Amino acid sequence: MKIINDTISLTAQGFNDMHDITRDIARKLDQHELRNGIVTIFVPGSTGGLTTIEFEPGLERDFAEFMDRIIPHGVDYHHDARWGDGNGFSHVRASLLGPSLSVPIADGRMTLGTWQQIVFIDFDNRSRSRTLMVQFMGE
Repeated sequence: MKIINDTISLTAQGFNDMHDITRDIARKLDQHELRNGIVTIFVPGSTGGLTTIEFEPGLERDFAEFMDRIIPHGVDYHHDARWGDGNGFSHVRASLLGPSLSVPIADGRMTLGTWQQIVFIDFDNRSRSRTLMVQFMGE
């Protein structure tokens, strides 16, 4: 069994900025030539998250509007009172979604559904560079 650590770097704008990283991971899977196993993607930091979604403009907007309804920015958060950085909503959103995602690999391909893409969502209140950790385990 092999364990391979890799990364994906991107620039994100914050405020629900969604990035489809499916092709990036698929390219890395091809490079590492694994046939069967699992890939885990992890976001270092506490204001970004990962999920799967049908990555299309309507669902991008639906997701952002949903987050704005359930965890709005522009309201008081205890985190903001302590640190003064105004991104308490970002931390709550990221913790709700979670920092990691695992996808099985079979016959050299991720076992995603036809309309299922892997997305990174930046919830912070500013733009920033991100480096996601990608770990392949398998043979």
